[in-house]
Order: sequence, then C-alpha cells, then structure tokens
Amino acid sequence: MTDTLLKTRRSFMRNATAMGALLCAPALLPARAAAGGMGTPEKKEVRIGFIPLTDCASIVMASALGLDEKYGIKIIPSKEANWATIRDKQLNGENDFSHILYGELVGLQVGIGGPQADMANLMTLNRNGQGISLSRKLAEAGATDLASLAALMKREPREYPFAQTFPTGTHAMWLYYWLATAGINPMQDIKVITVPPPQMIANARVGNMDGFSVGEPWNMRGILDGVSVHAASSQDIWPDHPEKVLGTTQAFAEQHPNTCKAVIAAILEASRWIDSTPENREQMADTIAARAYVNTSRAAIIDRIQGHYQDGLGKTWDDPNHMKFHDAGQVNYPYASDAAWFLTQHKRWGLLADHPDYLAVARRLNQTDLYREAAAAAGVAVPDSDLRSSTLLGGKTWDGQDPATYADSFDIHA
Repeated sequence: MTDTLLKTRRSFMRNATAMGALLCAPALLPARAAAGGMGTPEKKEVRIGFIPLTDCASIVMASALGLDEKYGIKIIPSKEANWATIRDKQLNGENDFSHILYGELVGLQVGIGGPQADMANLMTLNRNGQGISLSRKLAEAGATDLASLAALMKREPREYPFAQTFPTGTHAMWLYYWLATAGINPMQDIKVITVPPPQMIANARVGNMDGFSVGEPWNMRGILDGVSVHAASSQDIWPDHPEKVLGTTQAFAEQHPNTCKAVIAAILEASRWIDSTPENREQMADTIAARAYVNTSRAAIIDRIQGHYQDGLGKTWDDPNHMKFHDAGQVNYPYASDAAWFLTQHKRWGLLADHPDYLAVARRLNQTDLYREAAAAAGVAVPDSDLRSSTLLGGKTWDGQDPATYADSFDIHA
C-alpha cells in the first residue's frame, strides 16, 4: 500500500465516528451487518479498470478509505492506458468492472466501438466536469470560444484537427454537439482524431490538434502548461449530464449479483463522502494525484473539483455545476433516458445505420434492480422514474419519450 493510501486510510479511521453520520450508516461495521441483507459477495477481490481522470475518484476512494471492506470485498483499482484497453480487459474478463465512458458501454451493447456484447451499467459515477479546449495558437488567431472558432474557420478554411478520446464515447459526443450548434458539421468540417486522455496534453504541445474534448484534469493541465485555453465545459452543453459509469458484462452481473451490489454500495458511500465537504474533496485530490492514479499535480485537480474555473486568458468564475459524484444521490441512479440519449447521438452521427429500440436497449443495459438494493443498503434515495428531462445547449429538450424523433430532429447530422 502506498504512503498516500496509508495516510488517507488513517485519516479516515481517525474521523470514523463523524463520518458515520455523514455516510448514514455506522462506520466500520462488520461486513455482513453493514451489507444490509444483500447477501454474501460471490467474489471477494475485484479488479476495476480505470483511466487516469479526476472522475475515477469514487472508485479509488472506496478502496483507499476501506469502504469496500465494509461490504465484504476488496477493490483493486487497475490503471489502464486508454479506453480501448478498458473495453478489451472488460470483455476478456481480466477486469471485473470498469470506469467507462457511458457512450462506449452503450455502443458495445449495440455492436459499435467494438464487438457486440451484452453489457451492464451498474451506476453513474459522476456528472459534469469535462471540457473542450482550444490550442494557444488558435486563441492567438482569435478563436477562444465557439462563436469565434466558427468565425475563424469560415474566414480561414483549412483542415482543423480536433481530438476526442473514443469514437462512441462521451467526449466525442460533447465535441460534436457543441460544434454543430454553431453550424460546424464535425463529420465534414473538421478532422477528428482519437487520443487517450493522459496523452492529450503531449499531443497538444507538439501541435497535433487545434482543439480537444477530454475529462479533467487534462483541460486544466493544458492551461497550467500553457498549451491550451478553456472554450467550454460539458455542463454548458448538458447541465448535469451523466459521464462515466460503472460497467461490467451481463454475464458477470448475472453470475455475481451480490458482488455487484457490494461494489455499488461501497462506491456510493465513497461518492457521498467526496461530495460531503470541501475538505474531503481536498483529501480526494491529494490521493488521486499520486502516480498510481492520475499522476499529475494537485493544482491540476483541486480548483475545478471545487467549481473554481479559469480560461487561461485571465477570466475566472465559479461554476455551481462542476463535477459531482453524489449530490444527495441524484448523480448515481442509472436513468434509461441517459443511456438512450447516447444512442440518439450515435444514430445522428452515422455510427448506427438504423434506429434501435432505444429504451429497450437502455433498460436491458441499466441494472436498476441491483442498484436499488445496493442504494437501500447504503441509505441512498432512488427516483420514482428512470426517465428525466433536460434542456441542452441550443434549446432542445431531451426527456426520453420519443428517441427516434429526437434523433432525426437535428439539422446537422452525418
């Protein structure tokens, strides 16, 4: 165990009594008592693949704080190189669970972005907190936001390379949606490249792209390193959007339901702990900044996880819709409408040839029964419906009621 993990766990133990109230369950109860009747986990030690991003934090902290042991399991976080590796290690069983892009998991369910496989989404890990950055060179040419980018591209036509992190993933969908609201067709007007999150800044530094869409802390790292500027946050595109999810295969979920519930419950408690105080977020930032996890400076993580933003050009602001891991339980429920939204965008951009049965796919993917049992054990409220309504950038409302019509309603598409 690293020195950072030891310090984190010792700090947690010292504050166990106070945290028991925060977690709505007595701290450090024997696993069986704390599990709330969920049954004995079929597998005691589980590997969870993750990508070095701020939003891996609830998985890391569930392990670092010993919340996994409360539910009779041991979480082994497994740092992976890119989203393709996350996919492959999940499908071949090398990892039991994954911190995975929502759009990537949904795509696998319908056979895009990898081989078709029956997948399972156990919970949403976080909302908000991704970003779109533009290169310093582009900023010096006058493009610092969407409107000025569109004007520059019209004034100076050329090939504009933009990076996202996986073709069916969330970062690709945020980038495409954002560009299209300004009349830029991402399938025609830019060159799209795929770059793993930890490699984004190195590629930006050598001029491989004019902009990129990625999770934190890499947008902030680009500002600190002087290679990029902030153009938009993902919450500007869809306030309180779902981002990463806890994924596994249907086969694993069916064979290990108690293990799944234990992992969900432990991560729910870690999520609640992160969001409960600014001090906990600071401790989380210290922990995940370590080389074993995100491998960056604390400075690249801490401001944006507290909602303090800057654009790299002198402007600063506080964003109440910054990255959230729990938000009184509103973050974590696996809404069918959230999963279906990604399918509508896959159809919009030509990744799907035909309309699937959007909600049927979403409901097969999202393991709401397992989630509800785990949430009850962790003392987390669940909503009455698996559909929710949101208004996205440009004014369109998404509520999951008529996905095919919604998917066909955009003027700009593949």
